[in-house]
Amino acid sequence: MEHITSIKSQLTRLKMSGIVDTLEIRLMEAQSNNLSYSEFLTLLLNDELEKRQERKLKLLIQRAGIGNQQTMENFDFTFNPSINAKQIRELSICRFAGKGENIFFIGPTGTGKTHLTKGICHHACRFNLTVGYYRFYELFNMLKESDLKNRLSQTMKRMTQVDLLAIDDFAFKKIDQFSAELLYAIVDSRYRQKSIIITSNRAIGDWLDIFPDPVVANAIMDRLAHSTHQIVIKGESFRKKFRPKGDKN
Repeated sequence: MEHITSIKSQLTRLKMSGIVDTLEIRLMEAQSNNLSYSEFLTLLLNDELEKRQERKLKLLIQRAGIGNQQTMENFDFTFNPSINAKQIRELSICRFAGKGENIFFIGPTGTGKTHLTKGICHHACRFNLTVGYYRFYELFNMLKESDLKNRLSQTMKRMTQVDLLAIDDFAFKKIDQFSAELLYAIVDSRYRQKSIIITSNRAIGDWLDIFPDPVVANAIMDRLAHSTHQIVIKGESFRKKFRPKGDKN
C-alpha cells in the first residue's frame, strides 16, 4: 500500500490525475484478469487521455458561454414539426464549420432557435473547436466596455479567431455606427474562413433597418449571406405551449 501511495504522489507531480483516480482499480483488474504489462499500461494511459479530454471539453464549454442545460440530446424535435431533425443533426456534425459556412435560425420567440444553436455549439466543443456564444445586445455592450478599458484589440481578436461564433437575437435593436463598424470587421475577417451562427426573430429583409449606414449594412449582409444554411422555424412558442393553464404572462 505504501508503494501505491508513493506512485500516486509521483503521478500527481506529473499532473496525471486520470491515472491517479483509477490506479487501484486497474491494479485489481490486471491481477484478476492476468493482464500483460502492455495491456495494463494501455488501460492507464487511456484513463489519463479520457480525463484530459473531459477537462478540455469542460473548459471549452465554459469559455464558449453556453452552459450545460441546452444540448442536442435534450432537444425535443417532436414539439415542432417545422424543424427538420435530420438537417439539424447533420449540421451538428460541424462539417459546415470546416468550410466557413454560416447558419441562420429565423423564427418567432420560443421556437427553439437558441437551444438548437447551443446544441450545435456543444457538438463543436466535442470536436475540439473553440466557440464563442453571445447575445446580440450583450456583444456590443462588451465591445464598448472593452474599448473603454483599452482591451478592444484583444476582444476583437477572440471574435475573429474563435472557430465558431454564435450571435443570438440578431437585429434585436438598432446599433450605432461604432458598433456597425466593429461588426463589419468581425464578419469580414471571418468571411469564408470561419463560421457564424445567427438566430433572429426578425426576417432577414428587416435586418438592414438596424444599421445607421446602408453601405456598411450591405457589406455585412453580403458577407453573412454567402454560403449560409437558412433555417426558418414556424409554430408557436414552446414556452407558451407548455405554460400552466391560467397563466397569462
